[in-house]
Amino acid sequence: MKYLKYFGIALLVIAIDQAVKMLVHFQMDFGTPGQIKILGDWFKLHYTTNPGMAFGMQLGSEYGKLILTTFRLIAMVGIGYYLYHLVQKKVHPGYITCIAMILGGAIGNLIDSVFYGVWLNNAPYDANTPWFHGQVVDMFYVDIWEGFIPEWVPLFGGSYTALWPIFNIADASIFIGVLVILLFQKKFFTDQKKEEKEPEEDEIQRQFIEEK
Repeated sequence: MKYLKYFGIALLVIAIDQAVKMLVHFQMDFGTPGQIKILGDWFKLHYTTNPGMAFGMQLGSEYGKLILTTFRLIAMVGIGYYLYHLVQKKVHPGYITCIAMILGGAIGNLIDSVFYGVWLNNAPYDANTPWFHGQVVDMFYVDIWEGFIPEWVPLFGGSYTALWPIFNIADASIFIGVLVILLFQKKFFTDQKKEEKEPEEDEIQRQFIEEK
């Protein structure tokens, strides 16, 4: 039951993430024509796909996407085992919850990469197979600024750029999980050290009493 609680959090993230992605794919037009304003020009729903890593980066190789998807699969297994280990060791529940959110987000985007090239037919046209080449569906757009960057700006000059990336539920779950760990790491790990120390102190006290 204790494992089900935290793996259930990961499953909930996956279910919500995939449900939202399906709604966006089947109910929205792709790109700017289908864009829906939620909070003026600041927050919008914008259906787009990401063929690579975060912020649209890609591995420059014919097999780059396959390598990336395989890495995600291995990472997912590693995070899943780590979550199991944390529950077994009775680590701070807040920390375990964060890892469960990260696992759910990782699996959510992995499903896109593995299956969407076939299910949604969104693999790049030059992909050698639709399997493992699916593009991740993104939709939440926080529009801080977008426009043309002057030519004199190094690297990005002369291009049309959006200051804030478009993301999905899986991305948000990973981001929140990591952020909470960073903000509360002192509490998470200090409490764990206390719990590990208390049994040691009890053992010392028991031995002291026996010696008397």
